[in-house]
Amino acid sequence: MQLYNKLSSDERSKILDISKRKRITLSFYQYAHIKDPQIFRDKLFFSWNTLDVLGRIYVAYEGINAQLSLPNENFSKFEQYLNSISFLKGVRLNIAVEHENKSFLKLTIKVRDKILADGLSDNSFDVTNKGIHLNAKNFNDLMKQNNSIVIDMRNHYESEIGHFKNAILPDVDTFRDSLGVIEKDLREHKEDKKLLMYCTGGIRCEKASAYFKHKGFKNVYQLEGGIIEYIRQVKEENIENNFLGKNFVFDNRRTEKISDDIIANCHQCGKPFDVHTNCANDACHLLFIQCEECKTKMQNCCSYKCLEIKQIPHKLQKQLRRGQKNSNDIFKKGRTKNITTFN
Repeated sequence: MQLYNKLSSDERSKILDISKRKRITLSFYQYAHIKDPQIFRDKLFFSWNTLDVLGRIYVAYEGINAQLSLPNENFSKFEQYLNSISFLKGVRLNIAVEHENKSFLKLTIKVRDKILADGLSDNSFDVTNKGIHLNAKNFNDLMKQNNSIVIDMRNHYESEIGHFKNAILPDVDTFRDSLGVIEKDLREHKEDKKLLMYCTGGIRCEKASAYFKHKGFKNVYQLEGGIIEYIRQVKEENIENNFLGKNFVFDNRRTEKISDDIIANCHQCGKPFDVHTNCANDACHLLFIQCEECKTKMQNCCSYKCLEIKQIPHKLQKQLRRGQKNSNDIFKKGRTKNITTFN
């Protein structure tokens, strides 16, 4: 019985090219009490592998967080399997705005301590005591009220390329950082303001709304299904779209286009641009925004230092990296001071 992925990304990519099967990309989450996450994980892998599911899934005692793709023709069987699990029956599936056959190249299901890295050690608050869920129309209506504060619960590199009009955009690297920052900045408005929170698919708001209610905020709301569900309702119901730019997604697509607005800039020359790239230096791989002109000039590198390293033979590059631990800058999305600027 196969319980782990056995193919490399390149091997899977070639299979997808040959098959030409159209795939659907989706995500979902559910907080629940899972008695044995490892056994649950193994059952998921065995069942989903037979349905040609690819994706990144986290399982914990507190529930499941899944981002995946599968062939269109297997969608009904996939739904049937979810409905056979009591706490997943009827779970909301966030169908992607734009689909890509190679959004995922592996099926990876990991057991984690939590399905969302929140950094919280306070077990006294009830995660099920969450905020009021809003659909797209109601979210739009509340946005217009003077006593409403719209809060982006995502990280800076996500909101940089797309966000709701007039939203507060915490300048943070991680979700865990945002909770303390928001609580501190809005502590004077626990009684008089309505907190309207949103994120990509809803899972961060699910935890954050319960946290802020626990901290004494009286009027807490969250966009149900996040940006993904919002834009689906906008299109299907022909209602006003208040989201500017692109929605950052955590798969090989990287983004979904929501509006024609370009609200970000190339990190190197400052030109309006909103496409992320990874630095071509294998010892860096920093995620940053780089326009086509800078990509050509810098050969897809974030700095002259990385450009120099990229020029030397690959074998020597590996020798230089041997025994060295990667710095945190490598994984900080566009935060490093090493990015070369031309203005």
